[in-house]
Amino acid sequence: MIYGYARCSTNESKQDINRQVRELKQAGAEQVYLEYEHGDAKVKPQLDFLLDHIEAGSTLIVCEVSRLSRSVLQFCEIMETVKQKHLQLVV
Repeated sequence: MIYGYARCSTNESKQDINRQVRELKQAGAEQVYLEYEHGDAKVKPQLDFLLDHIEAGSTLIVCEVSRLSRSVLQFCEIMETVKQKHLQLVV
């Protein structure tokens, strides 16, 4: 399965997340998870849910690395999950 993840830092009235959703679908995402959460937030509920439930061998697409994390530590943790679950990450 191919999943997409879109994130904006502020709420819907201030930032349009639809551009990311369109790009993810054009890139082949069958299901898109989205949320409004600051990049430095330690908890991103939709991303956490996705990473907990994504099946081994699936693909995760994001428009930019900064959509996953703004912290090198958080990014490394996400990459460890990608590695352990044998996921393909497409940026």
